[in-house]
Amino acid sequence: MHIGRIIGTVVATRKDERLTGCKLMLTQPLNIEQSPIGEPLVAVDTVGSGIGEVVIYTKGTAARYAADKIQSPIDASIVGIVDHMDIQKE
Repeated sequence: MHIGRIIGTVVATRKDERLTGCKLMLTQPLNIEQSPIGEPLVAVDTVGSGIGEVVIYTKGTAARYAADKIQSPIDASIVGIVDHMDIQKE
């Protein structure tokens, strides 16, 4: 699983029919300090997240299972909304 921040929504009127009904969110991966890393990705929202929220997302086969769409072309799914993170500093 990975941590990211929702930075936008994606609307695609024309898309693979297996994605019909999926809410698509633009997700910026974050490091442990919650700083952006890498390129944003499109993830299927399974938990009702919104712009600005920090989320947990998964990629690959686990993403299709999380969205309950095993035969869909889903590469990433949002599976949780982070309330807070406790990190032990040395």
